[in-house]
Amino acid sequence: MEFISRNNQKQQLLSKIATNDGHGENSAYFDGWKAYANDPFHLTDNPNGVIQMGLAENQLCFDLIQEWVVNNPKASICTVEGAEDFQEIAIFQDYHGLPEFRQAVARFMEKVRGDRVTFDPNRIVMSGGATGAHEMLAFCLADPGDAFLVPTPYYPGFDRDLRWRTGVQLFPVVCESSNDFKVTRKALEEAYEKAQESNIKIKGLLINNPSNPLGTLLDKDTLRDIVTFINSKNIHLVCDEIYAATVFDQPRFISVSEVVDEMIGCNQDLIHIVYSLSKDLGFPGFRVGIVYSYNDTVVNIARKMSSFGLVSTQTQHLLASMLSDEIFIEKFISESFERLGKRQGMFTKGLAQVGISTLKSNAGLFFWMDLRRLLKEPTFDAELELWRIIIHEVKLNVSPGVSFHCSEPGWFRVCFANMDDETMRTALRRIRNFVLQTKGLNNKVAVLKKQCSRSKLQISLSFRRLDDFMNSPANSPMNSPLVRT
Repeated sequence: MEFISRNNQKQQLLSKIATNDGHGENSAYFDGWKAYANDPFHLTDNPNGVIQMGLAENQLCFDLIQEWVVNNPKASICTVEGAEDFQEIAIFQDYHGLPEFRQAVARFMEKVRGDRVTFDPNRIVMSGGATGAHEMLAFCLADPGDAFLVPTPYYPGFDRDLRWRTGVQLFPVVCESSNDFKVTRKALEEAYEKAQESNIKIKGLLINNPSNPLGTLLDKDTLRDIVTFINSKNIHLVCDEIYAATVFDQPRFISVSEVVDEMIGCNQDLIHIVYSLSKDLGFPGFRVGIVYSYNDTVVNIARKMSSFGLVSTQTQHLLASMLSDEIFIEKFISESFERLGKRQGMFTKGLAQVGISTLKSNAGLFFWMDLRRLLKEPTFDAELELWRIIIHEVKLNVSPGVSFHCSEPGWFRVCFANMDDETMRTALRRIRNFVLQTKGLNNKVAVLKKQCSRSKLQISLSFRRLDDFMNSPANSPMNSPLVRT
């Protein structure tokens, strides 16, 4: 009791933000990561460990990155060739960021979007990854208790990024599998009305394009509907486009920037883009996040707030050089598209061979796997029960749909770009074997049920025939000679 009391006293000495559950670490999404951390797969050292398929990381083109780094030693201040720039880069820099870095990022964003739009380097605001960018925008656009609409299913980290320290709420826009989880104007209006009925003030709409976890894109008509919707409500639109360069098949990616440039009468002060180099280049460890806002006031405020999560000048210096190498960037984007498409195709076709379908997608570092028919019953409890089997017995960390706030049980996100080819083959083999074994077991159960049902039917028919025999006039007990006597 004394120990518990001391713990309570320690909790009371800390802030509510520090001690609440806002980080979301208790969700199944992060529990999967913990299972992997406790028993990580390794081809030789731990071949029976958990394979990490819950981390959306792009490791398929690191050979190209490493080749560039070797061939461009002057880009780093930690080499003999680049050491002469050490002092200039190491001393204090203001929070605007290196001009050459902002210029290079703006140019890369244009390149990824097919040079159909232009970005002003002076609107580039740095942050510590997309996580910091989202929180920064939440602080700029909303007060504690206000809310953002978010179409489901959505990335579990949004609950942490936008809610934990800001006090902002996320209000779901329910999307369903019947139309491939597309965002519709009807769904947006219904969610907005429900929020109004609950006295929740909606300050914005957050969309993820390409979608995490679906791997799908928003088409131009849908984007126009979304921009029209937020203008009609006079609320902000935050567009997370951190997977823009992971599109590996048609249709092409369309940025919200492309749409607002074409729309007459659109209030561009309401439009904000979150970008990062974590997914498109595969640099999550560099913590490069970007806020690009069309609102001058937001740009100025966000730049001040960026003091709490700047990108190191050493990182800026290296990336400015890399992103300015247009020949390399052209090659990287092209090769990344090809490798992502090949890897996703190998996985989804392999699953299709054992009857597992996936949502049709053409972007991202993951796909949305449909295991609804493997559930004991159509509930989220049954989904989590199946997920625990996959984690602890099949030894694959795939993420259950409930952690993405999916409206229907039985969907799972599977990441495919964070492993080498041999690990990928091992993962595919495990899940195929599991599905075949499960189908075999289900077939045996079905046969047994059928046999049992047939036996019950035969017994029932036997008794029915006996009843019919006994009750027929010719065989009635009343016709027995003994009875007549």
